[in-house]
Amino acid sequence: MEIELWWLLAIPGFFVLGWIAARIDIKQLVNESRALPHSYFKGLNFLLNEQPDQAIEAFIEAARVDPETIELHFTLGSLFRRRGETDRAIRMHQHLIDRDALDPAQRLHALSELGQDYLKAGLLDRAEEIFLKLRGTERDEEALKNLLEIYQQEKEWKKAIEIAEALPDHADHLWQKAVAEFHCEMAANALLSGQVDEARELLQTALTRNRKCVRALLLLGDCEVKVGAGNTPQSQYSWGAAIDYWKRIEQYNPMYVGLVADRLMTAYTHLGRKAEGVELLRAWQERHPSLDLLEVVLRVEIEEGHIEAAYQLARDELRRNPTLLGLEKFLEAQVLVSSEARRPDLELVKHLIHNHTRRVARYRCDACGFKARQFYWRCPGCGGWETYPPKRTEEFDITI
Repeated sequence: MEIELWWLLAIPGFFVLGWIAARIDIKQLVNESRALPHSYFKGLNFLLNEQPDQAIEAFIEAARVDPETIELHFTLGSLFRRRGETDRAIRMHQHLIDRDALDPAQRLHALSELGQDYLKAGLLDRAEEIFLKLRGTERDEEALKNLLEIYQQEKEWKKAIEIAEALPDHADHLWQKAVAEFHCEMAANALLSGQVDEARELLQTALTRNRKCVRALLLLGDCEVKVGAGNTPQSQYSWGAAIDYWKRIEQYNPMYVGLVADRLMTAYTHLGRKAEGVELLRAWQERHPSLDLLEVVLRVEIEEGHIEAAYQLARDELRRNPTLLGLEKFLEAQVLVSSEARRPDLELVKHLIHNHTRRVARYRCDACGFKARQFYWRCPGCGGWETYPPKRTEEFDITI
C-alpha cells in the first residue's frame, strides 16, 4: 500500500513537470518564429499556393534581412535550379560554401547542391569534381548516383560500371540490367571499330549480369555477321550462328523480335534460305503481332512477286489488330492488287492515313511517357534503361 500511495503522490508532480517542459518548448518556438522575417512566411504561403515566382522574391527579401538563415539559402538555391536559373543557384550555394562559420554537415550539403547546379547547367566536369570530393562522406550514396548520371551522359561506360557496382543496392535487378547495358554500349563501340573478339567478350559479360539481356543477343548476332561478311571458309557458319542468336530473342522477350526481323531476312537471303526466313517471320507474326514484323514480311512477299499473298496477310492482320498503322499497310497492299481505275482513289486515302500515322507512330517510355520516332535502349527523357517497349504507341491502342 505504501508503494501505491507514493505513486499516487508522484503523478501530479509528473504532470507539473510535463506542463513546464511544454511551456518552455512553446516559448522557444514562439521566440524563433518572431525572429524570422515576415517575408519568410510570405514566401512559404506563396509556395503552398504554387506561386514560385512570388515565393522566390519573398525569400530573397528574407535572406537580405537575416543573412544567417542557412536553410532559407538552401531553399532559394533549389528553387533557382528548378526554374533553370542555374547561375543564381550556383552563386547562392557558392556563397554558403565560402562562409567560415558553416558547420561540416551544412558544408557537405552546400557542396552537394552546388554539384547538382553544375549538373543541371551541363558543366559535367565541375559537377564530377565536386561529387568525387563527396565520396566517403555522409553524402557518399548521393554522390555515387550523381556520378553515375554524369558518366552515362559522357558515355564513360567503364567508370559508370565502377560507380554502379559501388552503390549499396548494386545487386538489385535494376542495376544489373543497367550494368549489362553499359557492357552492350562498349561492345557496340568495339564492333564499330572492328574489334569483334572484344565485343563478344563484353557481350558475354553482359549476359552474366543480366541473363535476359536481349540487346546482348542482338549484338552477338551482329558480331557473327561482321565475321561472315569477310567471305572466309567460316562465313556460312557465322551467318547461321547469327540467326541462332536472333532466334533466341523469342525465348528471352518475344516483344523484341520485330527489332531483328530485317536482320534475319538478310541472313536467310545470304544463305539462300529466304523461304525459311519468311516462314519464321510469319510464325512470329502469328504468335507475337508486330508492325515491324509485318512490314518486313510484306516487303519480301512483294519483292518475290507474291502480291496476293501480301494483300491477304495485310488484310488478316488488320482484322486481328485494327489500327491505323495496320490500315496503312493494308492500303499499300491493296493498291498493288487493285485495278488501274481504282488506284488513284486508294492512293489518296493511303496518303491521308500516312499523314496521320506519321504523327501517332511513336515509341513511348513506360517510365516517363517520353515519345520519340525511333527506338531507344535508354530513354532520352528519364534516362531509364529498357523502358521503351519496341512497339509504337498506336499498336497498344485500338483506334478504329
